[in-house]
Amino acid sequence: MDTNSALDILWILVAGILVFFMQAGFALVEAGFTRAKNVGNIIMKNFMDFALGSLLFWIIGYSLMYGGEGAFFGAFKFLYNEPGDYHNLFFQTVFAATAATIVSGAMAERTKFSSYLVFSVVITGLIYPISGHWVWGGGWLSTMETPFHDFAGSTVVHSVGGWMALAGAWILGPRLGKYNGNGKINAIPGHNLLLGALGVFILWMGWFGFNPGSQLAISGDNANAVASIFITTNLAAAAGATVTMFVTWMRYGKPDLSMTLNGALAGLVAITAGCDIVDPTGAALMGAIAGVVVVFSIELFDKVLRVDDPVGAISVHGVCGALGTLLVGFFATDGGLFYGGGASLLMSQVIGVLTIGAWSFGLGLILFKTLKATIGLRVTEVEEREGLDIHEHGQTSYN
Repeated sequence: MDTNSALDILWILVAGILVFFMQAGFALVEAGFTRAKNVGNIIMKNFMDFALGSLLFWIIGYSLMYGGEGAFFGAFKFLYNEPGDYHNLFFQTVFAATAATIVSGAMAERTKFSSYLVFSVVITGLIYPISGHWVWGGGWLSTMETPFHDFAGSTVVHSVGGWMALAGAWILGPRLGKYNGNGKINAIPGHNLLLGALGVFILWMGWFGFNPGSQLAISGDNANAVASIFITTNLAAAAGATVTMFVTWMRYGKPDLSMTLNGALAGLVAITAGCDIVDPTGAALMGAIAGVVVVFSIELFDKVLRVDDPVGAISVHGVCGALGTLLVGFFATDGGLFYGGGASLLMSQVIGVLTIGAWSFGLGLILFKTLKATIGLRVTEVEEREGLDIHEHGQTSYN
C-alpha cells in the first residue's frame, strides 16, 4: 500500500471516531432537554442503538447499501467480510447509528425500551441502508441525468431519522400533561441545559468528522477540499446559532438557550448535503435560513400540529435536512440556480427529498403501528408519571 492510500484510510478512521463521539452528543442533548426521571432510559437507548446498530449494519445493512449496483438495493450478503474495505464499513456504521438515534429524541419519555430496540434494529438493518443505496451505493437517484446530490447526508441520514421520528411521535402521542383538554399547551422543561449545551458542543465537533470525512480521502488535492468543507460546515453552524438567537430574542423578548442550541444543529444539518459544492458565503446563508426555519418549525409542530417532540428532532433533522438538500439546488457553485446553473439540479434535489421522505415516513408509520398493535409502543401511565428509569431499568440516574 502506498503512503497516500494509507493516509486516506487513516483519515476515514479518524473521521469515523469523531462521528462515533456524536452518539455521546446526542445522548447529552436528549438527556438535558428531558426530565431527570428518564435520564437512564435515554442513555441506555443511545448506548444500545449504537451497539445493536453496529451488529445489524455489519450483518446485512452494509451489503444492502454498498454490496451491488442495483437500482433499489445492493446485495443480500450476510456477515460482511472484505478486509480491504473495513475502514469504509466502520465509517458507514457510525452514520447508520446516527439515523437511528435521531428517532430517540422525538419519542423520549414515554416509549417502551423493548420496542425501541426493535425499531432501532429495523432502521439500521433495513430502512436506512436501502434509501442510502439510492444515493451513495449506485442506486437510481445517483444515476439520474442530473444526479441527486447529498454529500454527507442531510437527507440520507438526517431526514430519514427526522421523518421516522415524526411518524413515531405522531403514533405514540404526546407526553402526559403536554396538552390539556382546554387547548392549553404546557411546556415541559428539560432538567439540565448544561448537559444539552455540552451535547451540542460535542455534536458540532463531531460534524468535523461527519462532513469533511465524507470526502473519503485527504491525500493530495483532497486536503484542500477537506479544508473547504471544514469552513463551510463551521460557518453554517455559526450562522444558524446566531440567527436563531436573534429570532428568539425578537419573538420571546429574551434570547432562548435551547432554541439557539438547536439553531446551531439546524445549520449543521442543512449544510451537510452541499458542504462540498458551496462557497463560504453560500454556507453562511444556508445556515442562516435554517436558523430562521427551525424556530417556526418547532412552533408549528408543538402548537399547531400538536406533535410532542421533546428535543426538536423533527424540525432540526427532518425539516432542516430537507431544506438544506433543496438549498443545494440554489447555492451550488456549479449547477446552482443562483450561479446560472438552471433548474435541473434543483429538480433532482426535489425528487430525492420527496422520495426518501415518503420512504422513511411511510415505513415509519407501518413499523410503529405494527409495534403498537403487537408488543406495544408506549409505557403505562403509572410508568410514565413515575419515570422510565425506575420502571424500565430498576434504578435512578441521580442518587
